Amino acid sequence: MTTQSLKMLKEDIEKVIELMRSQSPPHHFEFHDPYWVLITTMLSHRTKDPVTDDAARKLKARYIDMKGLAGASYEDVLKIIEKVGFRKAKAQRIIDASRILLEKYDGNVPPSLEELTTIPGVGRKTANVVLSDSFNIPAIAVDTHVQRISVRLGISRSDDPAETERILMEIIPRGLWVGLNPMMVEFGKTVCRPVGPLCKKCLIGEYCNYNLKNKGKGNP
Repeated sequence: MTTQSLKMLKEDIEKVIELMRSQSPPHHFEFHDPYWVLITTMLSHRTKDPVTDDAARKLKARYIDMKGLAGASYEDVLKIIEKVGFRKAKAQRIIDASRILLEKYDGNVPPSLEELTTIPGVGRKTANVVLSDSFNIPAIAVDTHVQRISVRLGISRSDDPAETERILMEIIPRGLWVGLNPMMVEFGKTVCRPVGPLCKKCLIGEYCNYNLKNKGKGNP
């Protein structure tokens, strides 16, 4: 994207977000409690939402709270999350994260990116989901949907989510950060899909590099 076109997108970014939101169905939040949002998000990498949510519900039903999961058997947790991607690594990580929160933070999830990302298995995306969705702290979580949409629009040329996050923070007003990720996730599932994006139905096509480059080439 040229400097001039990026400037134009900056000027129109609020309108672009409003249009995306108008085409996005409500996002389903399985939990709002910071601890269970953290555990659910840690499970979600490379795993479909229904599988992630089902595993998190079963964990909560079995262990009730942080103390319960911190004392859980690895084999038991592994069995409960058996359909989750990378389950062997994740089973140990969520047990360890629970123990760290109990021992280091007195059983509280810290509302800080810096502190959250010191927990093994918690990266910027996971931390930002917790901050925004649980604490209402302005943060932008860049997952696969946000990354894909940002690249297609031409906002980011990078395949590094951290760099895309930096660019989004630069051009999107801070007041719009909370709720941005779940909205873009739904937009990415229903309109700007990984395969077969619905470009002809998309309301932000005039702002989108991908659409402009592929116009008339048979996109649905």
